[in-house]
Amino acid sequence: MQLEKLGWNGFFASQARAGVPARVASATREHFLVWTENGEVEASVSGQVRRNGSTWPAVGDWVALRPDAPVIQQVFERRTVLSRKHPGHAMDEQVLATNIDALFIVSGLDGDYNERRIERYLVVARQSGARPVILLNKSDLAEQYRIDVGEVVARLRHWSGAPVLAVSAAAGDGLEGLADLLAPGETAALIGSSGVGKSTLVNRLLGQSRQVIGEVQADDNRGRHTTTVRSMFIMPGGWLLIDMPGLREVQLWASPEQLDASFEDVREIAQACRFRDCTHNDEPGCAVAASGLDEDRIENYRKMQRELDYLDRKTDKRLMSETRARWKIIHKAMRKKTKDGW
Repeated sequence: MQLEKLGWNGFFASQARAGVPARVASATREHFLVWTENGEVEASVSGQVRRNGSTWPAVGDWVALRPDAPVIQQVFERRTVLSRKHPGHAMDEQVLATNIDALFIVSGLDGDYNERRIERYLVVARQSGARPVILLNKSDLAEQYRIDVGEVVARLRHWSGAPVLAVSAAAGDGLEGLADLLAPGETAALIGSSGVGKSTLVNRLLGQSRQVIGEVQADDNRGRHTTTVRSMFIMPGGWLLIDMPGLREVQLWASPEQLDASFEDVREIAQACRFRDCTHNDEPGCAVAASGLDEDRIENYRKMQRELDYLDRKTDKRLMSETRARWKIIHKAMRKKTKDGW
């Protein structure tokens, strides 16, 4: 394998000290499948990494192996980090994938379609530093559920500012547009609920059955977890795709800046509010409340705003300061790439 085809570039090369460069293609808590120039290797983590509190490897990471053994001795600094607040009461960050260029937000055009969930995923995408792409899967079922695909696509494009593609992984419709969104060596990840068809998408794009596919439950359109390990695949076009287990819960690990970036329409209208610290609830002179925007969208914004305020109060201030500094660097780089024609 050529490292450049796996996403290796000068950012990672500048960090290399000793050891064999490798990219984590699959990860569980203690066992890792990594790709090197010489092929695929099963690796473990060194005692030094385990003891000194270094970054724990995640799928997408670039690492250095010992020259004499498949043991990870260094985790390189990450360009982007896809994460959420750890489920439950713990105030910790859970890293889902790293060094991704695009995040495919997958939603099914069936009884499980939920725009509020898409809004939440958009915040997660922008927090990660990856560019979001919305994939509306199961377009072949939209008529059955009385969903106007054209109207939905237009509405999502309007308020998300992201590419929106209606596809059917089962029928193979609309998938040709995905390859145009990524260059060889770039990495995308799939995120979405169980049953939206992420594994079917992977298999269809690969042209072979690599991921196990489960049946969707007829009573609530929810799927069971068939993908249990985060894994990376090389697509025929030379780009890479990370498939992840379906998420039942997506608590934010973000800052107000990422929230506002995903609600640009709310942010622009809010500039006309009478009070600078308006929370857009019951304050007099609130331009957002009087704007005529979808009330469900505004309420979802308020809900995530409260969630982030709580997160800010409960988390370690130093940790969040470091995390926000990382986000600032990421988004500065994103703006530069967009300006340069990303």
